[in-house]
Amino acid sequence: MGDGAVNQGQVYEAFNMASLWKLPVVFIVEDNQYGMGTSTDRASANVDFYRRGEAYNIPGRVVNGMDLFAVREAGEWAVEHARQGQGPTLLHIKTYRYRGHSMSDPAKYRSKEEVENFRDHHDPIEKVRQFLEANNLIDEAGFKEIDKRVKARVQEAAEFAQNSPEPDPAELYTDILIDA
Repeated sequence: MGDGAVNQGQVYEAFNMASLWKLPVVFIVEDNQYGMGTSTDRASANVDFYRRGEAYNIPGRVVNGMDLFAVREAGEWAVEHARQGQGPTLLHIKTYRYRGHSMSDPAKYRSKEEVENFRDHHDPIEKVRQFLEANNLIDEAGFKEIDKRVKARVQEAAEFAQNSPEPDPAELYTDILIDA
């Protein structure tokens, strides 16, 4: 869920049931610092989202979502907790959204300098790239090959979507819990 959704009542109902039944759930709050049109600290009385599960005995952690290795470590902890039958966990993944929330959100509520700072100093893709290069795990030719394959795959997916027929309206009633 996002940092906005975590303020909704059904989240706490889910926390309660997951804890009560010791369900193997990993709840993740993706906190990209901005909801639709406003910062999280203007929309939430308490932005320590990892603590929101405490009332339900759900352990939580705050995680630097801009650090691949930190996210991996926290995910491994949460999954192990679930696999051991200890019930749910809550990960508060702090990240950053470079663009608006949707096509209709011009993101005028933050400065260009703020966005550039995150891109220049905290971008997780660039950090992984630097790690791979520094440890001689891939070279520039390897990155170019990956980029080429990714672009080809995206192009293939876009063409498939554009060239596929619209689904039959009856598909609205397939793969649902009950027959309508």
